[in-house]
Amino acid sequence: MHYEDKVYGKTEITEPVILELINCSTLQRLKEIDQIGYFEPHFPGTAHSRFEHSVGVFLLLDKYKAPIEERIAGLIHDVSHSAFSHCIDYVLDIGSEKEHNHQDNIFDEFVRKSEIPEILKKHNFDVDYILDENNFPLKEKNLPDICADRIDYSLRTAVIFKELKQKDAQEILDNLIVENNNWVFKNIEFARKYAELFLKLNTKYYAGILSAVMFRTVGDYLRYALAKDYIEQSDLYSTDKQVLSKIAKHHEQDDNLKLLFDRMNNKVGFKNNPNQYDAQVYCKSRVIDPLYKAGKEIKRISETDKSWKVVLDKEMKPKSYFLKFDR
Repeated sequence: MHYEDKVYGKTEITEPVILELINCSTLQRLKEIDQIGYFEPHFPGTAHSRFEHSVGVFLLLDKYKAPIEERIAGLIHDVSHSAFSHCIDYVLDIGSEKEHNHQDNIFDEFVRKSEIPEILKKHNFDVDYILDENNFPLKEKNLPDICADRIDYSLRTAVIFKELKQKDAQEILDNLIVENNNWVFKNIEFARKYAELFLKLNTKYYAGILSAVMFRTVGDYLRYALAKDYIEQSDLYSTDKQVLSKIAKHHEQDDNLKLLFDRMNNKVGFKNNPNQYDAQVYCKSRVIDPLYKAGKEIKRISETDKSWKVVLDKEMKPKSYFLKFDR
């Protein structure tokens, strides 16, 4: 299978199990799930899918010759995302505004109810082993460590939002190695460059004011639609377009629904005002402390640069906004 990726360029995917997983309906659904949620009204032309990111994690792990089991785990790691991605954490109680963990909470059950276990068994892979993320330290680690998931979505965001050119993203990858199941930069210069890029992405996009507006307005729209029985909770595990299409039928008869739709489409002004607000909104904040080679030693940036420890302590805390809409 020929595949062209915005970050990694052209490649051929040949593993039978990977090809079958990519083509199954559970993975294909992710093509219609926006990676960030619903950012297009705020940043036109930047929409990209959970499918792109999922294949990207596989490609990254493949590039660094991770075991096939880890590559499989990377490919399927986001299949439990609902429509509008992390916006769901602002709709259902099973998620958390501060942690953005809804998809993690339902992942195991979601996968087991899909066709993925049968595909894995067909190709002689242990489903339980694949679903245990503790087996895959390159794919997933807790913040402030970096992992394949974090590396891919950050470089993908940077390229799509024109914070980096593809060749610059490739240069970062060229200065990244794997040692003892850790992602390690070859020197502190590139470790610092990547950490500062990640901080910029977090400040402008992942935990910025426009993300807060997106999360709250999409969350309000979906929660209201659920309360009015315009959609059912199961609909949230279809696609963005299918959910919007089902709710849109009610816009003309429900002025409040239409107002919520206008808000999520950036047609209603807002202010961040802690003294007068309609909603307090939290955003998960992400910051990293990469490892790098210092001679024969492996160190973290914060060990060498104490100012980065200050950044970590500040930026790891969820961001809070107080949104007041014009109507």
